[in-house]
Amino acid sequence: MRQSIKYLLAAFVLLMGTVASAQEYKLPAYQKFTLKNGLTVYLMEQHDVPMINVSAVIPAGAINDGDKSGLASLTASSLRHGTKNYPKSKLDSELDYVAAWVNTYASKESAGLRSEFASKDQQLVLPIIYELLTVPTFDTAEFAKEQKQVLVRLSQAKESPRSVIQPAFDKFLYGEHVYGNVVGGTVSTVTAMTATDMQSFFRKNYRPNGSAISIVGDFNSKQMKAYITTLFSKWEKGQAPAENLAAKPVTAPTGNRVLLINKDDAKETTFIIGAPGISRNNPDYIPVEVINTLFGGRFTSMLNDELRVNSGLTYGARSGFSALRNAGSFVISTFTASKTTEPAVDKALEVLNKLHTTGIDETSLQSAKNYVKGQFPPKYETSGQLANLLTDMYWYDFNESMINNFQKSVDGLTLEKAKQLISTYFPKDKLQFVLVGKSSEIKKIAEKYGPVTEVQITEEPPKKAF
Repeated sequence: MRQSIKYLLAAFVLLMGTVASAQEYKLPAYQKFTLKNGLTVYLMEQHDVPMINVSAVIPAGAINDGDKSGLASLTASSLRHGTKNYPKSKLDSELDYVAAWVNTYASKESAGLRSEFASKDQQLVLPIIYELLTVPTFDTAEFAKEQKQVLVRLSQAKESPRSVIQPAFDKFLYGEHVYGNVVGGTVSTVTAMTATDMQSFFRKNYRPNGSAISIVGDFNSKQMKAYITTLFSKWEKGQAPAENLAAKPVTAPTGNRVLLINKDDAKETTFIIGAPGISRNNPDYIPVEVINTLFGGRFTSMLNDELRVNSGLTYGARSGFSALRNAGSFVISTFTASKTTEPAVDKALEVLNKLHTTGIDETSLQSAKNYVKGQFPPKYETSGQLANLLTDMYWYDFNESMINNFQKSVDGLTLEKAKQLISTYFPKDKLQFVLVGKSSEIKKIAEKYGPVTEVQITEEPPKKAF
């Protein structure tokens, strides 16, 4: 008994320490400056370990794909095929020799680069990063290999409801807006691409003005500033697009709608219930995340309790806000056996309705606050996490006050304010349903929730809105 009390006391002290650390967390000091070519640079010294992390963000995401879905993604991955001074074989061997890594990627809005290397190797790796971002060669043979791998992945994805459903939901929600573009591309668009397409996309979208790079780790800021200024000032300023397509308003849904994606051999129904959400720099972002933690953002959430624990309809259900620069979405997502499709969807809607009608109580709210505060510091422990945070701050246009005032924002959420935020940001009508399952078994059920558009899982997303 005495031993058990000791363990309970130790756990309590650990919990209190975790909460206290969230209360005390402040973003470490950093420098921010802009080069003449428009590139924004962040420097943050962290001397705990002799390592450096780099994060770069470039305005070259899938919103710029046009009618060549997947172009941004393929361009970003093709950067690693080498440069004039570092052909792929030399690039790989140089990085491997010093145990460094560089990764490139594209998301819906932006492209990015991330890297980690030992401090002593900074004058080897930083020039490589510079060349990858400014003078990639887009080797034809390497592109052909990459293209083949992407096509295999896209073909395989059509067998996986969980791979198909999110891009389909985005297209269904955003319609012809560029936020509906499919990041990974489609079989037909990727098949038609050439290395020349990559080169053209790169020349148009990879530019220092509108981009940012953050460097965090074991270095001297004065020396690093001088070095980065000399190195990256050679990157020629590009022409920004005349029109920001992503900033155009998203057409809001006018009522409930259902997209049914038929998979003839499905034994389960995978579904999303969603609606428009919020942008990342929304001043209510943090308190909304606290409420969502309680509703569907953790294992002991309202959604998971009802759909998994109490009813056994699924192995797990969650909700979340996907926040972008100018808009965003909210989704409830889960899967269930085909025969329990209707009770699962109904139960999810019942929990959402309960959030609006019954709301949350003080005990539950305090639990969510403690959970969120306890999860906060580990997000920004490493140099890599801090480097990513700095480029996020640039891209989503928020400053350190959102981080430094995190605990204040969480603790300032009252029941009355929570009620207002639920009414404002958590949907209760005009819901968008996407169901992936066997149409012959669930179509009648789907029609219960709104007008149904049916497609086959083997089909590609339409170029125009559903």
